[in-house]
Amino acid sequence: MTQERNGTAAELLERPLSPRSLIGSLLLGMRPPRMPAGRLVEWCGLFGVAEGTARVAMSRMVDRGELAAHDGVYELAGHLRRRQPAQDWSLAPRLGVWHGEWLLGVVDPGARTARERVALREAGRRLRMVEVRDGVWCRPANLPRAAAPRDAWDVADGQCRWWEARPDPETTAAATALFAPDEWADRARMLLRRLRTSTAAVRTVDGASIVDAFVVGAATLAHVRADPLLPAELCAHKWPGDALRAGYRTYQLAFSAALRDWFRAR
Repeated sequence: MTQERNGTAAELLERPLSPRSLIGSLLLGMRPPRMPAGRLVEWCGLFGVAEGTARVAMSRMVDRGELAAHDGVYELAGHLRRRQPAQDWSLAPRLGVWHGEWLLGVVDPGARTARERVALREAGRRLRMVEVRDGVWCRPANLPRAAAPRDAWDVADGQCRWWEARPDPETTAAATALFAPDEWADRARMLLRRLRTSTAAVRTVDGASIVDAFVVGAATLAHVRADPLLPAELCAHKWPGDALRAGYRTYQLAFSAALRDWFRAR
């Protein structure tokens, strides 16, 4: 039964959840982000991960600086711990008033290493920008710099010079299409329906429903992090971003309560 539910929900993810992902994603949703080793082993076991495999994953995460271990308790550390503020921001973004301007980032001339290129692509993604052509990044200027992840801005500032422009309607429409807003909105509505179903089902202490809800929640959170955060003027009618974030917050409460009950029943 668990495999059937998990297999169906897993279709929502781009790739299967590894033991590292199971551990990191669970802890990212906790305050504080820590849990005893035995419970993390039980958690991974829900997804068919053997105890030895789970413990190897935890050990490797400690070696990489992603977990810190003390007296049998593991806590998020390093770059995984630093994801929490960005994740929280994605769930409650602060946008500015839009007056029609677009922000353009033009990459500095000269050679760049492959690592620098990859870092800029990742920073651009986190800053909700698109690359209109090689070396030119843009987005509507409705995202206050102070609200976005600072480390992403540090990378982008290190490689780009910034301009503001007001493109003509045709150019604005072409640039907006690069964000694929209709595709994002369609998937958001589908995920919201799945999330509501899983949220209702997870209220029972049942391992299969917890697995299903966790996978649907992980897919939803990944999609929330990809919300282009466009101005209302550029969004499709009844943009589902706020509804999806509200649904996820409701899900978090239900999932956390069910998970606590499941651990207590062990």
